[in-house]
Amino acid sequence: MSALSSALPDFPWDLLEPAKAIAAAHPDGIVDLSVGTPVDPVPQAVRQALADASDAPGYPLTAGTPRLRAAIAGWLARACGASGEFGVLPTIGSKELVAWLPTLLGVGPGDVVVIPSVCYPTYEMGAKLAGAEVIRADSLTAIGPDRRVKLIWINSPSNPTGKVLPTDHLRKVVDWGRERGVVVVSDECYLSLGWDTNPVSVLSDEVTGGDYTGVLAVHSLSKRSNLAGYRAGFVGGDPALIRELLAVRKHAGMIVPAPVQAAMVAALDDEAHVAEQRARYAARRDILRTALTKAGFEISQSEAGLYLWSTRDEDCWATVDALARRGILAAPGAFYGPAAAKHVRIALTATDERVAAAAGRLADW
Repeated sequence: MSALSSALPDFPWDLLEPAKAIAAAHPDGIVDLSVGTPVDPVPQAVRQALADASDAPGYPLTAGTPRLRAAIAGWLARACGASGEFGVLPTIGSKELVAWLPTLLGVGPGDVVVIPSVCYPTYEMGAKLAGAEVIRADSLTAIGPDRRVKLIWINSPSNPTGKVLPTDHLRKVVDWGRERGVVVVSDECYLSLGWDTNPVSVLSDEVTGGDYTGVLAVHSLSKRSNLAGYRAGFVGGDPALIRELLAVRKHAGMIVPAPVQAAMVAALDDEAHVAEQRARYAARRDILRTALTKAGFEISQSEAGLYLWSTRDEDCWATVDALARRGILAAPGAFYGPAAAKHVRIALTATDERVAAAAGRLADW
């Protein structure tokens, strides 16, 4: 029996352990800006909803409760500008869906999955798990006439770059996919975190006109609601594709726990906590952006999302090591693709105290 893991590369963050050890030795402790994991409190209304639903001895619904499906649909209509008839499905966070989506949709050996040239590593891992080939491309012309393409990932706002795709580009990708029978999947987990521009969803009427054929949008409550520990995500779009995903996930037992489903309803029905969290991130972003710029970094793109895509025009690992010696841990661009070899990703997800500490250390560069 051949181990599936042998087809996969080393887990990226394992490679960061030496730099992490150096940063942790700083007299004032490490400032870990390498992973976008929330550090602020879970909203009280969400915690209360989880607690109230904790007496849940029976099996939950893979499709989600009627209340949750209605909450997801309502949020997609409000936040994404989707007015047509679309399907929805809760997921165990967004990463598991990203990793297994090609397999769940029947993509396999001999097929091709297109991913951005610089992107979240799990898009590539999902294709590898399915046995498919990967093409990195940011333009449709770069893909060429390859008829093996079955699925194309777009990510706006981007992780790690913070780039936001314009409406015209989204529309062109959707039209291109429909002409060729290619499923278009948009990872929009940072949609609520636009800074210099307002991100547009692929489900927006401006993009699809209410027709979601061949289109899916992936969302998460990890960042907007600090629910990374709850594993709460969802996907919406083409009803036929959603039905296919549901049918397979029911067999595979990919089910969001009932208390988490109740917590998701509370999170989706309230935007006050989202505005409060945005304000926290905006303040941290201003502090880190100013400190990085003064320290000689150039900030690229970073129009939205939870990261500052930064470069000193040197190998990313050299930058990671230099930051680690100052007690700051960043993610090397190499994690996100060959084209990112001179960038590092700086996360905004640290406490105010740790962000201030990082800014102080950068001032002594």
